[in-house]
Amino acid sequence: MKTNRRNFIKAGTLTTGGLFLGVNFLSSCKTDVPLPKDLSGLNFKDFNSYIRISEDGYVSIFSANPEIGQGVKTSMPMIVAEELEIPWEKVHVEQTGLNSEWYERQVAGGSQSIRQGWDGLREAGASAREMLKQAAANKWSVEITDVTAVNGEVVNNLTKEKFHYGELVEEAAQLEVPEKVEFKKPKEYKIIGKDAANVDLQKIVTGKPLFGLDYREENMLFACAIRPPAFGQKLESFDATDAKNISGVLEVFQFGDKIAIVAQDTWTAFKAQKLVQAQWSSDGKLESSEEHDAILTTLLEGKESEVLRSDGNVEKAFSEADEILERTYSAPFLPHNCMEPMNFFADVKEGKARLVGPIQTPKWTQGRIAELLGIDAGNVSIDMTRMGGGFGRRLYGGFALEAAEISAKMEKPVQLVFTREDDMTQGTYRPASKYKISASIKDGQLTGYHLKEACINGNMYGLIPNFFPAGALENYKVEVVKYDSNITTGAWRAPYTNFLASCEQSFFDEIAEKLNLDPVQMRLDLLEKVKGVEDEKIEYSAKRLQGVIKLAAEKANWGNAKEGVHQGFVAYYCHNTHVAEVAEIEMVDDVPVVRKMICAIDCGIVINPIAARNQAEGGVIDGVGHSMYGDFQFNDGRPSASNFNKFQLIRMKDAPKVEVYFVESEVDPTGLGEPTLPPAGGAVANAIHKATGKRMYQQPFINAFINRGPNLQ
Repeated sequence: MKTNRRNFIKAGTLTTGGLFLGVNFLSSCKTDVPLPKDLSGLNFKDFNSYIRISEDGYVSIFSANPEIGQGVKTSMPMIVAEELEIPWEKVHVEQTGLNSEWYERQVAGGSQSIRQGWDGLREAGASAREMLKQAAANKWSVEITDVTAVNGEVVNNLTKEKFHYGELVEEAAQLEVPEKVEFKKPKEYKIIGKDAANVDLQKIVTGKPLFGLDYREENMLFACAIRPPAFGQKLESFDATDAKNISGVLEVFQFGDKIAIVAQDTWTAFKAQKLVQAQWSSDGKLESSEEHDAILTTLLEGKESEVLRSDGNVEKAFSEADEILERTYSAPFLPHNCMEPMNFFADVKEGKARLVGPIQTPKWTQGRIAELLGIDAGNVSIDMTRMGGGFGRRLYGGFALEAAEISAKMEKPVQLVFTREDDMTQGTYRPASKYKISASIKDGQLTGYHLKEACINGNMYGLIPNFFPAGALENYKVEVVKYDSNITTGAWRAPYTNFLASCEQSFFDEIAEKLNLDPVQMRLDLLEKVKGVEDEKIEYSAKRLQGVIKLAAEKANWGNAKEGVHQGFVAYYCHNTHVAEVAEIEMVDDVPVVRKMICAIDCGIVINPIAARNQAEGGVIDGVGHSMYGDFQFNDGRPSASNFNKFQLIRMKDAPKVEVYFVESEVDPTGLGEPTLPPAGGAVANAIHKATGKRMYQQPFINAFINRGPNLQ
């Protein structure tokens, strides 16, 4: 139903009653019912696709967005419950499937779920509250101004009589949706801003089935696949005789340039996978990281590029400079390494496809599956499970398409599962990239800034040119160039900024050192210049970025670290959020050890503080880990590592203590799943320089201090 808000809200009202408000929420409460440990077992009554209210007065709120650990399954219903004026302990939350008619942006990516849903969720909750109030006022024959909604009840201010929401739902459903509603003021919040445990916490810690790998149906089969071992190869032939002789193996067949193994259980499929003998031929160039490095260097020095922003006259500033500072930074490919390998369930038969699994982009995946199978998208349903990590890898639903294709061939329900080796070697990687950054200095002042990116396949979103220091310098230029490779690349947590922030923030420290300035004060002074600039393209707030800089410096006691502790500072804006971080390292046997990270964040209103801290801490540790240890190469199109014995993620013993501080704010909330990752590498690099005098121009940093062999354990 593509219609206006008013009709949309009314559309879900059933003839038997019930209130539909365009999002996944609503409640009917009795105040004297004790909270059971598991609300899912209550006898809920369906009102429509969104609302279920139990006979005991509890409400089931459906969460529409994919949950990858970022907490939206908890925080988005909190927003609705806040405006609805319903106690959080009365709410039960469930994941809904893909429904493009009723939900918008069922996507997990770009740290946008809360930011994009903020107004709509508040409006839905507030509209429901006002309609319930009007229903009560009608019953009492009073004005709506004479009633108040409090904790799941409507109170008559004149007589002190009360109705709980469940007693008002049918009457409320018959009312007109208010044209305009008032939202609560932040000072009135009872739920937003208070710690709320993850709604799936008990199920997670007790091992209840929530994730894609947990999904089971009667008579389902299990599959894995063999894919080309090198990017640039295609399948010529294969012999599956030995694999088919394993008890429990049902089919081995080719689909595209892949081989499917279908069995009665996953372990049997994995065993058979190792026995298939396949012959591969080269369909394209078998590329290596060493070649990529040389190509990117050449591109950086070349004249061809796409200019994304050019202010003033950078060439003139550089020609008149007393000194030019120029540095080049490089980073390798990186896999996503989700703890839950890629998997998906598919049941394709009679022109319809039913799929279940962990996916960040269900709508896009639905369309691709429909095209693959040659059926209407309306005949493809996708139910979303909780994800054991996403980080961008599950934006690309190729694994769901493979499951659908295998199921269609078998004409039976099938779950496709990647092995860890499949997951690491058949991935969609963060692209290898290089940055050349130059600055012109005249009479002791920074007069020009030039940034150039060279990237394998280009960054997914391109180099965003309107972040700091855009606007702070009269002469400023940003340009990009790419090399097209047959190695698959795409979004990796905090796309493009995950490495760029480290480069730029390291470079700023070199500028500060060259000008004999404190790096914190230099950033503050540059931001002061932005305040007078009228440029609607500039995406960050100079004032808010200054705020997190001051907060981080204060909390870290910047410049006064104890003996043996070396600090590095950064400030960065991305995904609509302002962050400043301070890294504290110590040298142990001439190797840097990150002991503590202090992180200041301005993300507007914090919905669920405990979840926000978890996200921030995880992003910081992820950023420290990959900048210190992440190294992934290709040789003749083959990945250098297929499991964690040869690819080093940060270990528990290496994880620093993380302190997180939020700027108190009444500004609408922004992203938080990604913004704390990009600055972390720069903070560590700057701290390493303080400790050793060495500048870090190549990730991972640890390679500058130890010679890691082929086995990294």
